[in-house]
Amino acid sequence: MELKNLKNHVRTLATLSETDAPVISCYLFLERGHIKEPNLFEERIRDIKSILTGQARHDFEKAMDFIRKYLAEELKSEAKGTAIFARARKEPFYLPLQFRVPLPNWIVADRAPNIYHLMELKDTYHRYVVMLSTKESARILEINLGSVTKELWENRPELRRRVGREWTKEHYQNHRKERGRKFIKEKIKTLEHLMSAGGHTHLILAGHPTNIGLIRRELPRHLADKLIDMIPASSKTPISNIVESSIANFIVAERKKTQMVEKKFFWQIQTGGLAVAGTGPTYLALKRGQVDTLVLAKSYSLGQAWACATCDLIDPERDKPATCPVCGSIDLKNFDIREEMVRLAEQHGCSTEVVNKSEDLMQLGGVGCLLRYRLLDDYAYESNRRRTSL
Repeated sequence: MELKNLKNHVRTLATLSETDAPVISCYLFLERGHIKEPNLFEERIRDIKSILTGQARHDFEKAMDFIRKYLAEELKSEAKGTAIFARARKEPFYLPLQFRVPLPNWIVADRAPNIYHLMELKDTYHRYVVMLSTKESARILEINLGSVTKELWENRPELRRRVGREWTKEHYQNHRKERGRKFIKEKIKTLEHLMSAGGHTHLILAGHPTNIGLIRRELPRHLADKLIDMIPASSKTPISNIVESSIANFIVAERKKTQMVEKKFFWQIQTGGLAVAGTGPTYLALKRGQVDTLVLAKSYSLGQAWACATCDLIDPERDKPATCPVCGSIDLKNFDIREEMVRLAEQHGCSTEVVNKSEDLMQLGGVGCLLRYRLLDDYAYESNRRRTSL
């Protein structure tokens, strides 16, 4: 699957209208085209069924029929993860996805799809280009969510047959060097065209150290700035091994980018700039469409919260009251706060950065965001919330 398709699927899920029927969000870790831990899968299904009654239980079982059929007949041997979304009754919905990168075992039934793990996948396994160059050939690979989705390659022209027949050995060596330089320049032009047309921002060179060293020196500045690593490999190295190595290196580069976003976020918080921290202010900024980038700790998970649909007050710490303590509205709803924030970010086209480990971010509540703009009443939110909790 290509990243652009995943983005479209996440958008569809984030904007799916709610009904009374539950949506099953089923994420599974796969091994050789099968569920790696089927007992845990069945146990989780039993747990969900045990708390559902009446029509909701019937809808759940109906949706599970679609999922079980897909798991039995459609899984590919090379897939390492699958995400399946299903809903039954009046407005049925069904979306099965497979990936060559792993996903956690996570199954939930709720009024809306659970998209956090897809968002994290999208954030972690972006698109990038690998240029594999050996003495025999050059190949340019586009890696999309762990899969090779485009491949361009060209064999090096054979010159040895001309030695002794048309050229002296010295003539051959000089011509070979010149053809080698020309060959590298041609491949760099092809690489440049592919990366420009595809909007790629990361490049990895792989191959014989001498070859990739020559290519590195010939790269124009704008391509050299996109180079994140170089991987030793031979013409006999399986492409799958090169892809696995490149994924690991790409994740390291992505984490460095996330650290830069995190650093910018803390600087904006410290200087009173375009950023807010904490569950309440972040949720409100997302609702208002102010957010440029959602910054989320990987360990952030407050579970259920409630919010007022009238004034947007949110409280993840207390049980839902009969009426809103600020505006008196009875239009209050429960939801998973992390899922709701990710869903709002997708709906408004915000980017999301998941921070792997950050004690500083956790001290600020585990979540925050960089803003596109501020409103005059932004600073009043926390003082208003403190008054209602007294």
